[in-house]
Amino acid sequence: MGFDLGDRRITVPVLLAPLAGITDLPFRSLVSRFGAGLVVSEMIASGEFLTARPGTREKAELGAQIENTSVQIAGREPGPMAEAARMVADMGARVIDINMGCPAKKVTGGWSGSALMRAPDHALRLIEAVVAAVDLPVTLKTRLGWDDDCLNAPDLARRAEGAGVRMVVIHGRTRCQFYKGAADWAAIRKVRDAVQVPVIANGDVVDATSARRALAQSGAAGVMIGRGAQGAPWRLAEVAHALYGTPAPQVPTGRALADMVAGHYEAMLGFYGQTLGNRVARKHLGWYMDAAGTAPGLRQRLLTERDTGQVLRLIPEAMTAQTVAA
Repeated sequence: MGFDLGDRRITVPVLLAPLAGITDLPFRSLVSRFGAGLVVSEMIASGEFLTARPGTREKAELGAQIENTSVQIAGREPGPMAEAARMVADMGARVIDINMGCPAKKVTGGWSGSALMRAPDHALRLIEAVVAAVDLPVTLKTRLGWDDDCLNAPDLARRAEGAGVRMVVIHGRTRCQFYKGAADWAAIRKVRDAVQVPVIANGDVVDATSARRALAQSGAAGVMIGRGAQGAPWRLAEVAHALYGTPAPQVPTGRALADMVAGHYEAMLGFYGQTLGNRVARKHLGWYMDAAGTAPGLRQRLLTERDTGQVLRLIPEAMTAQTVAA
């Protein structure tokens, strides 16, 4: 169980995926408390980071120095990518991840994210620049390719390994698939066979059953979970327990669940400020209530409430007031 990442040891090969607008510091901290081998920050756009665009600095309050945190950066030019990597390293980052997998149009339209899989020579120059800029383990996250006619992840991974990348995460879809269809975990095996560094399987891994299947089909060294952790920050620890025999997490219920959700909400208010924090927290509160079976009326009331004190008063009821079956 586990693998080396440079001079670091990832003892539990169950990782939290970077999700824009979701895996902020409060959520990553909560996931880490339950147990995770590595948690990855939201993507930082290197150009915006260097020019201190509003919002980017806040994302950069990453808890980068926290032991099991990786900071993900993206960009299209070697110079800004290298400088962003140096700045993140100076902030205390332990691991730096390069995003070449994001399928969003606003990212690929600027020749970042998975668009770089269409220009592997240029992608390699970015990788080389980041590796040369820091004395930290550098990892890479990609998809299988741009589309079905450009399944070049094995070749890019091999070249990235030659440039010094220490781990590769593969989402088992092409960019043109976005999140449609099913992740092709078997196709990840071609990447695993092309390199010696650890390969991590990502895409549609939401629980222990899907994690086992992903590992069996891909031969990967571990799994990365994203959407499966929404509303269930203990999910990674559950998967690690089922697959590797680590201690089972104490999944909160009743008052303990309400206390956890309230703590998460207050952490978001502290991180973002009252107004923005209340707004950003709604997605998390919605996922918690979906899992708890909160009555629709109460759910709507909590998600539209602007008074943060009232939200905190409603959370215990929302975590226990379930929909009555017809």
